[in-house]
Amino acid sequence: MGIFRRRRQSREEKTAKIVDQVAGGKGFYGRTTRAFMGSENFAQVQQSIGAYKSGGQVQQLLAAGASTVPAVVVSVGDTGKLVNFDPVVNLVVRPAGAAGDQVTLQTLVSKLQIPRPGDQVLLLADPANPGGYLYAGVV
Repeated sequence: MGIFRRRRQSREEKTAKIVDQVAGGKGFYGRTTRAFMGSENFAQVQQSIGAYKSGGQVQQLLAAGASTVPAVVVSVGDTGKLVNFDPVVNLVVRPAGAAGDQVTLQTLVSKLQIPRPGDQVLLLADPANPGGYLYAGVV
């Protein structure tokens, strides 16, 4: 009655596994994607997947009560990439309390709330990259 039966994966679990394989360039899907796309395009896909995953990580950190750092947008540059029709942008910000220090982020933003120079945004400390920040949205 089930000691040898494997638990069935949900669609979301299967999709997450395939995305991880593509992002890492490993497994059947990762190697096949890299072979068909070429190294330059494959690197862009990996960056887009990373931007998408960082958005999910930000939501988890905010839900857990992580502290935010206010910042002012210095400039916004388009990368030409879209993830679920939302743009990935190069964002240059100046965190509050930093004397002239600027931080450059490549991040996914909502197409309904694209920050402009001079806007106030929130940043989170990146747990995977000490000294780095994650974009948490417009104030």
